Amino acid sequence: MQVLVGYATAHGSTRGVAERLAAALERAGTKAEVRPLEAVADAGAYDAFVLGSAVHGQRWLDPAQEFLRDNTELLRSRPVWIFSVGMPAALRGPWKRMGPLEAPVILRSLPPGLSYRDHRLFSGVIRASHLPLGGRIRFRLLGGRYGDHRDWDAIDTWAAEIAGELRRM
Repeated sequence: MQVLVGYATAHGSTRGVAERLAAALERAGTKAEVRPLEAVADAGAYDAFVLGSAVHGQRWLDPAQEFLRDNTELLRSRPVWIFSVGMPAALRGPWKRMGPLEAPVILRSLPPGLSYRDHRLFSGVIRASHLPLGGRIRFRLLGGRYGDHRDWDAIDTWAAEIAGELRRM
């Protein structure tokens, strides 16, 4: 079984998550290829998909949205898992509770008719240089912390779950 671990990234954080997922799938005996979604020439060449995007403004990036729209019919006929990379772990205090509430908003912004087995919202890397001045001010007012907030154990655990489901197919 050939799995596409496709991603859209703005600063590289989502690519790192995708690479980690693919490596874990490979260790579990599944052939996985990591590619930016805008570089996938033939989605039909894959038997399963793990697709993700960085989240900006509570939405997936345009290349990821376009891939989903362009391949909706194909994705309905194959197993699909999706992941989003945002910043819930970067928030502190009372705002920390708001982070996980972003997932339903993200899912509502995806193209209608998308069929998937599971969605995970992971935290990524956030640096001051990633935000315009107004964004940096809002981020700090919300108690945001810059840094790499990726939870590699959670990513590895999810990859193992996906690998297990793929083995049972």
